[in-house]
Amino acid sequence: MNKLNLDQKLIDESREFASTIAKDVQSFIDERTTVAVERTVCRLLGIDGVDKFDVPVPNLLVDEVVKHGDLSLGISTYLGSALIATHLTLPDFVSAFLKHEVKLCDHPLASVKEIQAILAPYLQKPLEKIKKNKQDREDYLKKYPPKPTEIYVIVATGNIYEDVIQARAAASAGGDIIAVIRSTGQSLLDYVPYGATTEGFGGTYATQENFRIMRNALDEVSKEQNRYIKLVNYASGLCMPEIAAMAALERLDVLLNDSLYGIIFRDINMQRTLIDQYFSRCINAYAGIIINTGEDNYLTTSDAFSQAHTVLASQFINEQFALLAHLPKKLMGLGHAFEIDPAIENSFLYEVAQAQMAREIFPDAPLKYMPPTKHITGNIFRAYLQNTLFNIATIFTSQSIHLLGMMTEAIHTPFMSDRYLAIENAKMVATALKSFGDEVYFKPGGLMETRAQSTLQQAHDLLEGIKNDTLFISLEAGVFADTKRSFTGGKGLDGVFKKKKNYVNVIMDALLEDQNEH
Repeated sequence: MNKLNLDQKLIDESREFASTIAKDVQSFIDERTTVAVERTVCRLLGIDGVDKFDVPVPNLLVDEVVKHGDLSLGISTYLGSALIATHLTLPDFVSAFLKHEVKLCDHPLASVKEIQAILAPYLQKPLEKIKKNKQDREDYLKKYPPKPTEIYVIVATGNIYEDVIQARAAASAGGDIIAVIRSTGQSLLDYVPYGATTEGFGGTYATQENFRIMRNALDEVSKEQNRYIKLVNYASGLCMPEIAAMAALERLDVLLNDSLYGIIFRDINMQRTLIDQYFSRCINAYAGIIINTGEDNYLTTSDAFSQAHTVLASQFINEQFALLAHLPKKLMGLGHAFEIDPAIENSFLYEVAQAQMAREIFPDAPLKYMPPTKHITGNIFRAYLQNTLFNIATIFTSQSIHLLGMMTEAIHTPFMSDRYLAIENAKMVATALKSFGDEVYFKPGGLMETRAQSTLQQAHDLLEGIKNDTLFISLEAGVFADTKRSFTGGKGLDGVFKKKKNYVNVIMDALLEDQNEH
């Protein structure tokens, strides 16, 4: 597939530049851990729940080591050493810890082999559950093969039980992927709320119980509809690996998982979130969860016509970060968007050229294509027309994950009726234009071919500059979304620790061992 006559040499060099960029960052990541990484280790050892003040137990354990031990050794070191010293099981030790009957940091530190041996039985059950979830998903998808382009619908009431009602309605109307938007600001919480929740703001809290409730509901709808309904939530933020672990345990299918988004749009410290991203993507790879990246958001703060190459450059970088985390290309839902001002002459042709370019450069990726938002106004008729053009571009260029545009985007949180109309629009276009992309070729040397080639060249040159400067320096300079971020600024830097030589992470060891076996 090369309708745009793209220069393969430029594509290959761009990937080489992105690989160098990602490996440079990976060498930094490999030497460090974070409080979120260590809390995730606790969760994947089966530790869950909250104390009487609703503080999550993983937070309590990790905070105890931060205050009275050395987190640079890893939470595994302290848990394993405590079990050896007290002769308690892990559940019994955690129970005694919550009653203040035992302490975590008052014991002689055991050897790496001793720690790995005593914790091995506890990680087996959670990891086996994740493996079973992966197999169950694969079985569903064999029974109900997915469509080439799947319709992605958002629910966001704040109440998980109301979300279930809306999700059932959306799936019954034709939605293939249901995304439960998180409560506003949850990405900035350095803990994960617990249990079922009914009072979110602009969305519903991401909790493991909420994941379980929605997964069970969508499994019921899947059987009714004779197609597998996928479930999405959001991992990007200060608890990225923890949410990845919970999603893996409850069989979510897609996670928004992108550090660059968190750095730029949530001002999360770049060191912290890139470390967290690596561990979270290793978990996603193990669980077979598709990641979605957030490059599409760059065009909400930058001009979509002049800065399209920054989206492509970021996609190249995110692809390489994903590969370093052992994530196969079939799980890389790289993001892009339909955001050029429709007042620009031939704007639709430019949009199609960029969408086709992404499809050709990343042929195996389940690309996430976002609808117009920046230039949507209170004129719902114009908005509906813009969304129809977006739907045409989606089908024409064979995008994979098709987020729906809402005609009331600029007015209020969409009603169920608005979502129904959006689904009907997308379904009509998908039917009417089903084979359109197979029938049409682009004019050699024409506007669309020239646009795509120019965007690729600009992305190539930007990646070469980032390679020479490093990603950290480039982010400080504001190369993406016209937004500058500090290497030592933002939220969460105090949760980063440089590993000691005898650092232990029994979960990462198990994930890497599994990757080596396969």
